[in-house]
Amino acid sequence: MDQKRELSSIDLAALVTELNRYEGAKVDKAYLYDDDLLRLKLRDFDRGRVELMIEVGDIKRAHAADPDNVADAPGRPPNFAKMLRNRLSGADFAGVEQYEFDRILTFEFEREDQNTTLVAELFGQGNVAALDETGEVIGALSTVRLKSRTVAPGSQYEYPASRLNPLTVSRGGFDRHMRESDSDVVRTLATQLNLGGLYAEEVCTRAGVPKETPIEEATDDQLGALHDALSRLDERLRSGDIDPRVYEESVDGDGGDSDGGDPRVVDVTPFPLAEHEGLPSVGFDSFNDAVDEYFYRLGNEATDDGEAPADATASRPDFEKEIAKQERIIEQQRGAIEGFEEQAQAERERAELLYANYDLVDEVLSTVREARANEVPWDEIAATLDAGAERGIQAAAAVVDVDGGEGTVTVELDDEDGGTVRIDLDASEGVEVNADRLYQEAKRVEEKKAGAKAAIESTREELEAVKQRKEEWEEQQAADDGSDGGDDDEEDDEAYETDWLSRSSIPIRSPDDWFERFRWFRTSTGYLVIGGRNADQNEELVKKYMGKHDRFFHTQAHGGPVTLLKAAGPSESADPVDFSEETLREAAQFAVSYSSDWKDGRGAGDAYMVEPDQVSKTPESGEYIEKGSFVIRGDRTYFEDVPCRIAVGVQCEPVTRAIGGPPSAIVDRAAAHLTFEPGMYAQNDAAMMAYRNLKERFADQSFVRKVASADLLQEFLPPGGSDIVD
Repeated sequence: MDQKRELSSIDLAALVTELNRYEGAKVDKAYLYDDDLLRLKLRDFDRGRVELMIEVGDIKRAHAADPDNVADAPGRPPNFAKMLRNRLSGADFAGVEQYEFDRILTFEFEREDQNTTLVAELFGQGNVAALDETGEVIGALSTVRLKSRTVAPGSQYEYPASRLNPLTVSRGGFDRHMRESDSDVVRTLATQLNLGGLYAEEVCTRAGVPKETPIEEATDDQLGALHDALSRLDERLRSGDIDPRVYEESVDGDGGDSDGGDPRVVDVTPFPLAEHEGLPSVGFDSFNDAVDEYFYRLGNEATDDGEAPADATASRPDFEKEIAKQERIIEQQRGAIEGFEEQAQAERERAELLYANYDLVDEVLSTVREARANEVPWDEIAATLDAGAERGIQAAAAVVDVDGGEGTVTVELDDEDGGTVRIDLDASEGVEVNADRLYQEAKRVEEKKAGAKAAIESTREELEAVKQRKEEWEEQQAADDGSDGGDDDEEDDEAYETDWLSRSSIPIRSPDDWFERFRWFRTSTGYLVIGGRNADQNEELVKKYMGKHDRFFHTQAHGGPVTLLKAAGPSESADPVDFSEETLREAAQFAVSYSSDWKDGRGAGDAYMVEPDQVSKTPESGEYIEKGSFVIRGDRTYFEDVPCRIAVGVQCEPVTRAIGGPPSAIVDRAAAHLTFEPGMYAQNDAAMMAYRNLKERFADQSFVRKVASADLLQEFLPPGGSDIVD
């Protein structure tokens, strides 16, 4: 028989109760294997390490796994895994629910600063979506844009249409759905009642009703027996009265002994099934353990059966799959950007529509506010507006809904295209405040668009790195084919593993970037920040490299570098960017850490930010501007008590190099890193300490000597004394 590859709705109903036993466990980290297996590593006070696995590809499952059954962590996390790490690290697992009778699980995670919901869609193409507290999609493995539903960053998550729950349907509802069918009993249970083939057959067997009985021939007593069998299944699931089984089948395809080798697994169920009576089975204390064992063995059997080729070409990394994956991610990110653009434009158009109909909207809001000031109930306000609409009062006719619970009124206004637009208004505020709220929402969406643009650039870098690795691998294979033979080159295999520290050989992929002669780093959101090392470079940065959409940073303390947060490269056209607060603070930390605040041993400092058009070399009358200094005119945005902290490390992907900058921007990019604060060790001594420490962590120490020598690391350390923090 075919091996089970997806959990059923009944399976998920049994799993939910057991998974909720881990409530209160804390999330450590998130990992993504390929692009369909999500692993959440948690710590439970009573049980220790907990591995939550959610797979939504050809195999669809969700369960807690034995740590021994979990593969080693993959390499550089993709953007979805990075996002989950940022939102879930340190969060408490607050529980899981099954959405109605669908193959959908919603996992809740709570943290002091924010809550997150993970929705695992274990049906169809499969998907995992992360939602914020409002139900808005933050990110998803796959973007879905259908007529029936949308799952895309920035949109409200939409569940698929509800399905009938056969376990809880009333006897009358059950009979009605069965009688509406023109098929036989088992097919009706499987499709119309959403049981699926196996459990439809099981219910027929338990009820003693022949499976092929045409519906028009089924008696009321037979329908009653079927409904009773369903009710008993529901009672067992609700009470936790389960007896899990992993069913096996000998390799020759029957349930008996065979000389064909070890038996293979074919099914896992929360209780014994009459339909599997002839198959040997293994019992388990919990259904979760049974599911974990089943899918672990299923994966091993696939390898043993030869699904993964065992010849000489098996060592070739699947570059095409990785390239296709990155290209698919880029398409999804483009779709997200388009969605953000459309949403932001729609919000601005709503705001402009309010101003275009100012008098009408103001009359609506003034009428409601006056009524509320006189303590008129909301339902009376709604009735009055309805009556006014019937009398032809234009303002009243524009109101289509009044929500007293939310304190809002919804108006419908004509747009320029001849259509109508509905706008929710805060009834306690005026037209200007409501319009400004819409403008602010458009700005917030634009910030998401900027983040998505940074993400797509990061993905493009990953795509180019994969293509480069493919080219290098093929060149090496060609060289090997032309040699006289010899031992297999095992290092070719190792070169594409992801445990950089333990690899015996790491290929060097040296970049040649224009900004490397300056101080530089990339923010955690992917933007380039550059700073001058001296007065000449400060002048050069402002005159040659400062674009109109960049941000200029400097410290309050004297002796800091000019710092530019770049919106684009020097030869690229740039659009206005609303940088995230995280990005701005990282740039400010960079400016502070390389200033005299560090040299003077201060643990923190203040920085400010201005627009490029506020920076000038023209002094006030009678004043003189030193080389490398500038006049700042207009308001400044201040960042106070910014910590003096710098991390240095070794980056292995997508290029190999020494890197340094604010710790939050370096940690995820570096295979190994160290963090520094102002201290007692001179710059060259601190660099040598860092080099020795980092070199000892790598098996390939010659690699560290080539890409992260003490001299190279010293370029990222601020002038003055330093101490290692970790």
